[in-house]
Amino acid sequence: MSVEIFLVVLLAAFFNASWNAVVKVGGDRIAVMAVITLFGSLLSAFALPFVILPDPASWPLLALAILIHTAYHFCLPMAYHYGDFGQVYPIARGSAPLLVTLGAAVFAGEVLSFLPLLGVLFLSVGVMSLAFDTRAGVTSNPRAIMLALGTGALIASYTLVGGLGARQAGSALGFAVCLTIGNGLLTFLIALTWKFKAIKNIAGGSLVPAAIGGGMQVGAYWIVIWAMAYAPLGMVSSLRETSVLFAALISTFILKEGFGVWRFISSGLIACGIALTRYKP
Repeated sequence: MSVEIFLVVLLAAFFNASWNAVVKVGGDRIAVMAVITLFGSLLSAFALPFVILPDPASWPLLALAILIHTAYHFCLPMAYHYGDFGQVYPIARGSAPLLVTLGAAVFAGEVLSFLPLLGVLFLSVGVMSLAFDTRAGVTSNPRAIMLALGTGALIASYTLVGGLGARQAGSALGFAVCLTIGNGLLTFLIALTWKFKAIKNIAGGSLVPAAIGGGMQVGAYWIVIWAMAYAPLGMVSSLRETSVLFAALISTFILKEGFGVWRFISSGLIACGIALTRYKP
């Protein structure tokens, strides 16, 4: 993985943590997610004339990625409804890299060497350990934990399908733009039949946070899809999950939720994981 790809994936991690924070502090989280994805799809539509459309051979994977990503857009806010941001986000993001690495080995023939694989393991353990609540434990809310793990499985699925689709598309950015148009519109239309009043209330207020969130959401995904076209899927996925570090900083300094010793230990594991995934024999 080149330094350039490494740095832009870290930028995507920052974007991802930031738009999740917008969902967290919003009112009805499904309605907020719907409005964010709508803005993201509109931004993608403006970008569409400037990208190369994906090759028809990639369209089945594009359609599958749109469906999986849409399911993720509903599973994540439901998990936030039942559980705390500080537990749900790390479990969802931390369970994805190992699943992506396993899927990449099975479906793409990408088998990491020992040290990068150890880095993926460190990252996953570090990210998921951030979910541990020293007072109540991770099993204090089984429904939230199961939804968070389901979200992680969806993240891994759309990451793998999107990465493979981008490689077939001929244009990774064109694939990503079409995907974010599709999943944004589909998410909004489904939510509109379910959360019409809540969406109307958001539209009647300030749309600036949602617009910024939509820009960061699609920006993060465009970066990751582009990176996965040129770097191993498991390594890109793992670096993206360092978004939990940015989320911890947002939690501490913006949301004022605290940053205890346990989070510093988890952050150290994540930092080791980053160093190991950058290893070149």
